[in-house]
Amino acid sequence: MEGRRISASPRPCSGRRILAKKRACTNGFVNTVKKLQRREISSKRDRAFSMSNAQERFRNMRLMEEYDTHDPKGHCSVVLPFLMKRTKVIEIVAARDIVFALAHSGVCAAFSRETNQRICFLNVSPDEVIRSLFYNKNNDSLITVSVYASDNFSSLKCRSTRIEYIRRGKPDAGFALFESESLKWPGFVEFDDVNGKVLTYSAQDSVYKVFDLKNYTMLYSISDKHVQEIKISPGIMLLIFNRASSHVPLKILSIEDGTVLKAFNHLLHRNKKVDFIEQFNEKLLVKQENENLQILDVRNAELMEVSRTEFMTPSAFIFLYENQLFLTFRNRTVAVWNFRGELVTSFEDHCYGILTELDSS
Repeated sequence: MEGRRISASPRPCSGRRILAKKRACTNGFVNTVKKLQRREISSKRDRAFSMSNAQERFRNMRLMEEYDTHDPKGHCSVVLPFLMKRTKVIEIVAARDIVFALAHSGVCAAFSRETNQRICFLNVSPDEVIRSLFYNKNNDSLITVSVYASDNFSSLKCRSTRIEYIRRGKPDAGFALFESESLKWPGFVEFDDVNGKVLTYSAQDSVYKVFDLKNYTMLYSISDKHVQEIKISPGIMLLIFNRASSHVPLKILSIEDGTVLKAFNHLLHRNKKVDFIEQFNEKLLVKQENENLQILDVRNAELMEVSRTEFMTPSAFIFLYENQLFLTFRNRTVAVWNFRGELVTSFEDHCYGILTELDSS
């Protein structure tokens, strides 16, 4: 599972790296329904039992409770007009008996599952716009990532608040995180729940830092202006450097202490742009424009290729670590691949979210 990255931006409420963006759904829904109907009414054995079993399974599903993050009377003496407007909910985080809902405006509210009442708003400053939430199960706290009008919404500020304090209605009892870091755009902070780490990038001095998610202690830093991107996988980090004419330098580091485990160059076709470089455990996926997909095993340098006619550059990836598979999204097709370059299955006529980065270069 990849980390959650939030980037700084001078634009309020729009610079956050959105993970899912709805595409317009025309008749795809109708096609999917028709397929399901054909499947359910087919003459195959036990189909009637499966249909009745599904009906029983979902018979008791009903709306239990509704929560509203909008407060027409305002709160915290809000000074930003757009915080007063009703906007869609972009994040929902559940932590024990509390549900947090973050609206697109930047207002975040906490609700009690026991009383079904709103406990408090997490905006502790009148000019605070909350951009993202992260529940840190290591110390039972909620991390909020915010920007402020007083700073022209240009730099990220992180705050950690114990769930117990929020339960008592005291969201201002938290403390600031990473105060020494300059997280102005294009800087970012990325929370990696799998490895229990936080990655920050200060664009001002081109320094990446890795912190322990348990106690926020800085573990090590990476200072190299030639690093173009960092990809995080379980136990390791992949450093992608600025490409040369015929290759791209790569390094694989231990996520625990930053030790270089392997450094190598991956050969590229000259004068062709790199569509993507992705890391999945020991597998490296490299795709260039109008070229085959390359799957490299970094342990033994074994290389396999998938024809460009079979594997076309997708719009987004999802790695399934437990199943050792990955999903690709392209147009209206979702495909499932293994790391031998074989297509396992595909689904068509689905409407899905596309991973986008509003503030990426």
